[in-house]
Amino acid sequence: MKQWGKRFFSSTRGQVVKLLRKGRRSVNDLAEALDITDNAVRAHLTTLQRDGLVQEDGKRPGVRKPETLYALTREAEQLFPKAYHMLLNQILAVLNRRLPPAEMKEMLREVGRELGRPSQGGNLEAKVEDAVSVLQSLGGLAELQRSEDGLRIQGYSCPLAEAVVVHPEVCCLAEALLAEIIGVPVHEVCERNGVARCAFRIQAAAD
Repeated sequence: MKQWGKRFFSSTRGQVVKLLRKGRRSVNDLAEALDITDNAVRAHLTTLQRDGLVQEDGKRPGVRKPETLYALTREAEQLFPKAYHMLLNQILAVLNRRLPPAEMKEMLREVGRELGRPSQGGNLEAKVEDAVSVLQSLGGLAELQRSEDGLRIQGYSCPLAEAVVVHPEVCCLAEALLAEIIGVPVHEVCERNGVARCAFRIQAAAD
């Protein structure tokens, strides 16, 4: 998804998105609220639909014919700021004060195992590809790398970067998640200097 910011939300298209966040609206509703023409609204809706942010969501009776109603897609909620990282860091801080380091890591591994679902891939490489897809679905950017030493998942954008900077033990969670999906041991070798980058070495079943 594209990067969106304050500039987008100050635009007419951004105003359409904010109105739709409050509930379904018709073209006429949006035109009246924004004081623009119906055709201008339709043009913005077409672009937002193309970007996967808006979808048609039912109809309601109109003066001449039923009016199509529009709503935001689930993906559109990603445009709005969330407090997830702040809350996660605070929870981890409290747990760190209450738990010994070994217990903290084991708890995070348990969370990772609970989140993971064994891959149905036919071979090890297919399972690793499934694990890469899961990382990407969580907001990371990763790829499978092959070398003489075996398989490795190399990340370029960590989905938990803001937490990892303060609590590097969070990498245990991702390690356990991937191991649960792939079905063989996974060893975290993440880079934490500067921009956090996930990296995991896959241990073949025969190792």
